[in-house]
Amino acid sequence: MRTLYFRIIVTTFVIMIASSIIAFIVSNGYYQYVLKPKNDAKVTEIALNIVDLYRNSEQPLDDYLSEITDLGYSFYVTDPHGNDRSFGKPFDEEQTSKKVVDYVLAGGVYHGIKNYPWRLFVTGFFDHTLANTIGVSIESNEGSEYALFVRPNSAQQFGEMRLFFAVLIVLILLLSFLFILFSTRWIVKPIQLLKAATRKIAAGNYHIKLSVHRKDEIGRLAKDFSIMSQSLQQTEEKRQAFVSSVSHEIQSPLTSIQGFSQALQEEALTEDARRYYLSIIEKESKRLSALSRQLLTLSQLDQTEGELEFTTFHVNEQWKDIISTLEWQWRQKHITIQFDNQDTWMKGEPKLLYQVWMNVLTNAIRYTPDGGDVFIHVQKRKADVQVVVSDTGIGIAEEDLRQIFDRFYKVDKARTRKEGGTGLGLAIAKKIVELHKGTIMVDSELGQGTKVVVILPQV
Repeated sequence: MRTLYFRIIVTTFVIMIASSIIAFIVSNGYYQYVLKPKNDAKVTEIALNIVDLYRNSEQPLDDYLSEITDLGYSFYVTDPHGNDRSFGKPFDEEQTSKKVVDYVLAGGVYHGIKNYPWRLFVTGFFDHTLANTIGVSIESNEGSEYALFVRPNSAQQFGEMRLFFAVLIVLILLLSFLFILFSTRWIVKPIQLLKAATRKIAAGNYHIKLSVHRKDEIGRLAKDFSIMSQSLQQTEEKRQAFVSSVSHEIQSPLTSIQGFSQALQEEALTEDARRYYLSIIEKESKRLSALSRQLLTLSQLDQTEGELEFTTFHVNEQWKDIISTLEWQWRQKHITIQFDNQDTWMKGEPKLLYQVWMNVLTNAIRYTPDGGDVFIHVQKRKADVQVVVSDTGIGIAEEDLRQIFDRFYKVDKARTRKEGGTGLGLAIAKKIVELHKGTIMVDSELGQGTKVVVILPQV
């Protein structure tokens, strides 16, 4: 299996090798077309100077050339009869055509460096051959004509530098490879940690802490991964709590229905007791029906993110209808409903917002004692619509306020169960308001009543 570590190393090595080859080819081309002609001209000038200096010398030609070799040059001398000899470092190849020799003896200048064949990956600068020389004619003090071929001895002139650059290049390549190995491991290590953490999450373990403190993209990725892990952990905890709550809410009425159904089968049961048991079964059945309906509503709301179809509707007409629908409940408790009936139109999903108003007003009536008051105020502002529902009920403790929008949370579980509450009403209301990009807030004190504020922006 090819790991990321392996891929990075191979890719880096390939890049380095390819870059070296390309750089060598480019530099070789630069030498062939730019530096080689300049080098040819420079060596030609040196060869002509050597000839001029010899004319002012009284030494034999062989002695003179032997001394010049100490300056880092190699010489090849031949006469018209083919008598040849070399001075300095011997040439690797001493083959040249008679045509070239005759041309030099006739006074011409042979530009072997400039015209040396181009070879791939071989610059020619270090080729110590007779074809890679400068040829000029020279007359000895004895009156004989010779063809003199001159070439710098690169091994002598650049010997130490060649060794220095060779060692330098080898060390650069070796250290680069070593640094790549270690640096790649340092880069890949957090990714390996992320890989192991991903496997743990896939196995259901969300308690993961990554000790990655880098500030680059990988560090930010690790940080985001940790946040995601915490979010998944919280989601899983909520899911488990939700399943537990649903199971508990369903199990309670089912137990009651089962128990009273068995009691109805007793022959000695009186008619009054039978009717009482049947009323309990009916009430628990209704609670189960309401619970399943609200769970279905929550499921649908969770799947309708951004899919609402907004229309303009008369919000006051909705409130009038809700107050009329719940009339039996608030009249039975002698509660006074005060509705600030202003002509207000708003934009939203009418059916869903109707559910919000219904849930909020139902809670206000449920937790307001006999003879209390409920106030409803709807106000159209510049950029939003504000709906305030307040009551003179029992209020909510401060520690409960932080959880009243949680699913299945009940402030007074015994009272809520007795009155048929499921603990989903405010959770549904909050979800609907959030789908409308709005906010819902609750302000309450024990014994001082409760105020619910819904603010919906108008798009």
